[in-house]
Amino acid sequence: MQMSFSSWKQAGWAVLPALLTLATPAHALKVFACEPEWAALTRELAGSQASVYTATQALQDPHLVQAKPSLIAAVRNADLVVCTGAELEVAWLPLLLRQAGNPKVQPGQPGHFEAAASVRMLDVPARLDRADGDVHAEGNPHIQTDPRNIALVAVSLAHRLSQIDPAQARTYEARLVDFNRRWGVALQRWSQEAAPLRGTPIVVQHKGSPYLENWLGLKQVAALEPKPGIEPSSSHLSGVLKQLQQQPAKMVIRAAYNDGRGAQWLAERAKLPVVVLPFTVGGSERAKDLFGLFDDTVARLLAAAK
Repeated sequence: MQMSFSSWKQAGWAVLPALLTLATPAHALKVFACEPEWAALTRELAGSQASVYTATQALQDPHLVQAKPSLIAAVRNADLVVCTGAELEVAWLPLLLRQAGNPKVQPGQPGHFEAAASVRMLDVPARLDRADGDVHAEGNPHIQTDPRNIALVAVSLAHRLSQIDPAQARTYEARLVDFNRRWGVALQRWSQEAAPLRGTPIVVQHKGSPYLENWLGLKQVAALEPKPGIEPSSSHLSGVLKQLQQQPAKMVIRAAYNDGRGAQWLAERAKLPVVVLPFTVGGSERAKDLFGLFDDTVARLLAAAK
């Protein structure tokens, strides 16, 4: 007996829930990732063993997030919260955790994972004073801009996944080995391709790239923000322009989520290219995953340095 198109369509919708159930195991961990890079890393390590909810997107400042009901519900249902830590989410994550009331994912519990604990922090302040702007006591939290940090976090995160889901420990271990192999090959390629960038003088919009600068040997000569998190005034931008006459730069760097007006003003007057870096997964068309993130980052820097 032949079925009409409408009958096939109805049958397809009828079995779709079952197919989705097969794609994501019933026991899959529910993971709440604060930033896209940690969502992407969790998917690399867990595959179909985890259902990942991402709290922020690439064109959003991760410092400033509203504790919306949807975020609270996601934390309430989570088995694991994966965030940067180092006070990056201090303005919104504690409120989410408190309102969600999920004991499994509170700080100090196995279900609470902070990536920054796995790496050596840079820009650790000698003093803490709000007059200095958005300064983080534990150091600069933007650790994801150095792929070597991603490798360190991957090891810790895989171990944490195994701890809270021991039945799938072999899966996480195997996926970590596979990720490490692919990441190591890519890291060697990125480092070789980016070798000509070493020593390149740059202007940054926000002091959010010390890890990128450390990895590639970039030399920061000026920052558009007078203090971290403080938008530049016209007088400050004029001062930076004057400074560049004494200390020339090759490019102005900003993250995709930064307001680009200050960078564009300076670039036009100093005749410098503006490099808009994806900064995280989803920050550009090419940065669809962690590998694409660094493919695109290196390519954009090299293009501007020519």
